[in-house]
This record gives sequence, C-alpha cells and structure tokens, in this order.
Amino acid sequence: MELVVRKNDLLRELQLFQGIVERKNTIPILANVLMEAKGDEVRFLATDLEVALRSRCQAAVAKGGSLTLPAKKLYEIVKSLPETDICIAEEKGGVKVAADRFDSRMQTLPREDFPTLPESGAAPTATLPRTAMKEMVSKTQFAITGEDTRYFLNGALFVLRPDSMSLVATDGHRLALVTVARDGQSKKDGRGAGTPGVEDTEIKAILPKKTLGELARLLADGDDDIRYERGENHLFFDVGGRLLISRMIDGQFPAYERVIPKGNDKHIEFERDRLTNAVKRVALLSNERSRAVKFQIEKNKVDVTSSSPDLGEARETLPVEYAGAAMQICFNAQYVLDFLSAVATDVVSLELKDEVSQAVLRPVSAEGYDYTYVIMPMRV
Repeated sequence: MELVVRKNDLLRELQLFQGIVERKNTIPILANVLMEAKGDEVRFLATDLEVALRSRCQAAVAKGGSLTLPAKKLYEIVKSLPETDICIAEEKGGVKVAADRFDSRMQTLPREDFPTLPESGAAPTATLPRTAMKEMVSKTQFAITGEDTRYFLNGALFVLRPDSMSLVATDGHRLALVTVARDGQSKKDGRGAGTPGVEDTEIKAILPKKTLGELARLLADGDDDIRYERGENHLFFDVGGRLLISRMIDGQFPAYERVIPKGNDKHIEFERDRLTNAVKRVALLSNERSRAVKFQIEKNKVDVTSSSPDLGEARETLPVEYAGAAMQICFNAQYVLDFLSAVATDVVSLELKDEVSQAVLRPVSAEGYDYTYVIMPMRV
C-alpha cells in the first residue's frame, strides 16, 4: 500500500478515532486503526468492540491495499507535522510515514487480526434531524451513570416514533427526558415513509454512554441530517458519510414515565443565570461529600443555603413570584447545575409537591423540544 494525503484531511479523521481507541486494552489490535486504500480515497476503521467508527478521506493512491497502525501514535505524529502532503507506504518490517523532511517507520499488526464488524443496510433506515439529535444528546448525556451494576442504566434509551423521538437517561437520583418532533421519513429499497419496522411502531434501543459521547463529537460539525438504522444487535448512525456502529445494551430500561410526578402543585420560576450563580456560590460551602444545597421557599422569595461543620455556611436570596405554603427541600448542587448548564432559556421552572417527593425542573418557553428533568430530593 502506498498513498499521499493532505495533513489536515488525515488529521481531521484521526482525531475522531481518539475517543474510540482505548489506550489500555488486552487485545493489541484494538489500539490500531485499519486503513484501506482504494481508488482515490483511504478508508479508516477503529473499534473497541462496543463502539466502532468508519470514515474516509481523499488520497492519491499509488498502490492499493490495507494495513493497521497505532491510532494514538499516528495521530500524534500527523498533528506535529507542518501543513503539507504526507506519504504513507508499506515497506519491509513496517510502515513508512514521511512528510517534508520528516521520515519515520512505524510498527504494524496483521490486518487479519482486525475484528470483522457488522455491515449496515440490512434493516430500514430513518432520517433524523441533526440539530435535534445534538440538542437531545447534550441534554441527557450527563445523567447517565458511569459504573452502575444495573448495566442498562449505563446508557440512554432512544425511542423513535413516526412523529417524534425521545432520549431518556437516569442514574437513579435524577432523570433527563427530551422529546423532539420529527417528520416520519424512512427509506428502504426506494420505498417511502411507512416502511414496516421503522415508522409504524415505537422503536426502542439503549445506547451506551460512550456511543452518545462519540455521536456528540460527530454531530458537532456539519448540518446534514443523519441516517439511523437499528439492526439485530447493533445500531448504525450515518453522520455526514461517517458511520458510527454501536452495540446495543441488552436489558429492560426502567419505566421512566412512572418516575415523572403528575401532582406537583407548587410552581416557581427563576431567572436561569441568577439561579445558576446562586447555586454555584452557595455550594462552595456545602458538604464536600453530599454537595447538598437547601431551597427554603417562602412567599415571594427562595433562600438557597448550605452548611458544613468543617467549612461554615452560606445563603443567597432570590426574589420569585410565589404565594403558596412555605417549605424547604434539599438537592445535590451538581445535579441542579447540570440541568441549568444544559438549557438555554432565560427562565426555568421548578415544580414541587413536598420535601420528600421528586421535583421537576423545566426550561420555560423552550423552542423545538420538550425537556423534563426529574430530581430526587436529599434527606440531610
């Protein structure tokens, strides 16, 4: 194999693989990216056996073929080079990577060791609006637990309906649910909307946390819609010609509709920036382990307070419109801040029932999406 490729084209693609390839793994080939040169392009593939990414870029191919190279080290070399053409050529005992006056030989691993990955195209595909998907991922990603033994909570539930789509994540202490309207569009063998299996029913899949992170990275650039396919055990997201392949988490996601309280009769609206700053400041003197802040709610005001035997105490008063009964409720400050940084509206609402029941935070007058954030109070 021998090819010449522009530095920036190669760097852009290699950068996308850095989150997928794990530095420490027991299978050496998984640290490598598979490169296949053919025609006027070079194709890339990397995987950690849970998530994989296929991509491509233009190249002048002198000799076709395929090989594998360490993804991290190749990225570091390419990043350090000046803006110029890079030559990658297979030689005896290694792979030459050269540019300008720089010359290097890299170790390779056999192409045959690279795992075979499932191909897309076997199931119907649905078109998803990119902007909406970006919103949904950013508003739920943080609520996924990292290391729960209930493995189905280590991902977010993606629900696709003919007219809308939802993404739900929970770690048992809070739940984030975002729903966006969509036009029913499905393609399979040239058939229109209404292909059985995509548009006629609710299609559910649990996406691993890492998949969502990589999807967010791919969605950051460009504005084309994305194509989604749910295979038997894998999910496929085609984002601007790059294909993200993800294993599905097998398991029963909790019945999230039951977690969202219906009878929260106390309603308070806050200016988002003011509430964010108050919680940030007050939390500085909260208990470092529990991160608890207390909302003391009275007529037309809310005192956000914290106290810690080691550090002291803090209080900030926020004027609000409220005429209900006085009450107090405690939250983890980080959980509140996660929500406040995920929304962009000027005003947010807090719906309460009492000090021991779930509270609901929502953005007020959000356009294009419906966002519900359920948060469990703390007993301090």
